[in-house]
Amino acid sequence: MSLLERAKQYLFRRRTAYVKTFLNPYGDEVLRDLARFCRAHSSTFHVDARAHAVAEGRREVFLRIMHHVNMSEEDLWRLYGDSNANSRPGSTS
Repeated sequence: MSLLERAKQYLFRRRTAYVKTFLNPYGDEVLRDLARFCRAHSSTFHVDARAHAVAEGRREVFLRIMHHVNMSEEDLWRLYGDSNANSRPGSTS
């Protein structure tokens, strides 16, 4: 198996773990709580730069969970598995 195929297999297995963890009644309850806590649907702006950074970090984690739960394997691969690091979320290049 090629390195590329192993990377895809790893990503798709991870997606399965996220789906099995969060797409059930208890997972739905946790996601609703995390959405509030992570400010998923509201601004993370804060006048204090450190507080703003903390809020952005929380939101980034929530978005990662939602990507794995809601995106197709193909879309997830395009987002996280693309060999072009510039296309990855949070890339500084």
